[in-house]
Amino acid sequence: MSNPPTNTKAAANAAPEAVKPSNFLRQIIESDLDKGTYANRRWAGSPGDAAHHAAGQPDPAKIRTRFPPEPNGYLHVGHAKSICINFGLARDYGGVCHLRFDDTNPEKEDTEYVNSIIDAVQWLGFSWSQPGNDAPYQASDYFGFMYRAAEYLIEAGHAYVDEQTAEQMRVNRGDFGKPGVDSPFRSRTPTENLARFREMRDGKHEDGSMVLRARIDMASPNINMRDPAIYRIRRATHHNTGDTWCIYPMYTYAHPIEDALEQITHSICTLEFEDQRPFYDWLMDRLCEGGLLASPPPKQYEFARLNLTYVITSKRKLAQLVYDHRVSGWDDPRMPTIVGLRRRGYTPASLQAFAERIGVTKSDSWIDYSTLEGCLREDLENKAHRGFAVLNPVKLVLTNWAEVFGSDGYLEACTQPALPHSAIAEGQTPPADRVFQIGKEVWIEREDFEEVPPKGYKRLFPGNIVRLKGGYVIECTGCAKDAAGQITEVHAKVIADTKSGTPGADSVKAKAAITWVGVADGVNAEVRLYDRLFSDAQPDAGGKDFIESLNPNSLKVITAIVEPSLANAQPDDKFQFERHGYFVADRLDHQAGKPVFNLAVGLKDSWGK
Repeated sequence: MSNPPTNTKAAANAAPEAVKPSNFLRQIIESDLDKGTYANRRWAGSPGDAAHHAAGQPDPAKIRTRFPPEPNGYLHVGHAKSICINFGLARDYGGVCHLRFDDTNPEKEDTEYVNSIIDAVQWLGFSWSQPGNDAPYQASDYFGFMYRAAEYLIEAGHAYVDEQTAEQMRVNRGDFGKPGVDSPFRSRTPTENLARFREMRDGKHEDGSMVLRARIDMASPNINMRDPAIYRIRRATHHNTGDTWCIYPMYTYAHPIEDALEQITHSICTLEFEDQRPFYDWLMDRLCEGGLLASPPPKQYEFARLNLTYVITSKRKLAQLVYDHRVSGWDDPRMPTIVGLRRRGYTPASLQAFAERIGVTKSDSWIDYSTLEGCLREDLENKAHRGFAVLNPVKLVLTNWAEVFGSDGYLEACTQPALPHSAIAEGQTPPADRVFQIGKEVWIEREDFEEVPPKGYKRLFPGNIVRLKGGYVIECTGCAKDAAGQITEVHAKVIADTKSGTPGADSVKAKAAITWVGVADGVNAEVRLYDRLFSDAQPDAGGKDFIESLNPNSLKVITAIVEPSLANAQPDDKFQFERHGYFVADRLDHQAGKPVFNLAVGLKDSWGK
């Protein structure tokens, strides 16, 4: 017996993992596997109708899930959760997850978004590849079957062409307290409806002049079951099918059919589609009755969408931020888009850990943004190479340097580990040490000197002794100021024979150790200090104007001085700037000779503290 297919990159070499926490989706899947609900399915190697799959082989995938984005924008952190759920369940239960573009709306979709979605899924570490097919699916490839299914529904008396105006249909639909009113066109014969529908297909009627509706129940307590529209006239060039069609299926009609043609077993979506499930099941039952689709059909299950504090995920509102130039683009590191998170320094592992940590539930709740940040810290803690960076520099002059070392120009090499010893796994080869130089002049953080220190202050002030981390112990002697009283230099004396790593390192007790960068080999770098884009935890809740909640301090750009090892970074390399946080070399703007680093996340959660 052959092994079931899998479509995650790491699955082939993955070590045994801890048992995943159970949730209602896992319980449903495990129950279906135990009962053999889908055990007799067949798979013809590509999507198709009942006859197509009947000619295929027993499906080697135990389950089939799908991630079906509409290519009308860039994916965001909520989509990342859905990707991890759908691909993760397929991975864990010997199944396959399909990537499918729900491209049934020709006016809002573009190949730019198609390409960005493909890139996002692959970057997160997943693949939709399966034996015989490495390409993602497109709903528009199924337009021919969708049209055939619509004709079947008409012929079976389950659909009719309605020529009411949009306003008449809205009024006659009723509301939660009032049943709907039958359309005057509802009693047409199947022959009349079929002729009218073909006229729609052939472009003989104006856009919006008529729609095809399912005939279900205008008195249903579920308004979505009151004869929903399933086809409309829309003259628009489609990015995949061009001008082949002037009628297009509605999403609620197309989506179940797409699932069924692809032999999806568990169609997982967010809670806003819960009220659409009865129509999903109704349509599947009708098309299976007619022999058009294979049985058993897929089933829809809903989970709570991601509500993340200090974030908006509405595509329309995110687009407004971009087009109004409130941010630099879809990949602005403050944006919750996957391309923005990636540029900010988030990793696939951190987003997968986040999806796992917040879990899957059927009730809406708010997840604090700090949970997402915590997942990134945990991932980078043992991976990100360390480095010294001075973000607000002031020069420290070691006034007795020549007296101790014989020359003001003398430079001495210092080393520090690229990773702390605790981050090195047993048997793993440690990365090479960082090497930098100390001389008479070094850069330190301005906050590391106080002429009159506050109580408990342990860094540089006149008479205090500290260590330059990785270098020498020094004793502060004072400072120099300009005419305005601004400190321009800090002065200290180096204490001989106290260099870190030498026998005399502990001969003088220092009260603190501070980071520094040598003037001789320090490199200027642009550093972008990003913070949360909104100052309100729920910026668009309750009808609020989210623009009013924009955080005016969400970006500060400074010129910092970094040690030479950081200057050799490649785009997307992550580092811990000791004391400051985790930073990433900007994947677009960072280049040799002009380093650019983005703040990914601080060393600890300090928001609001």
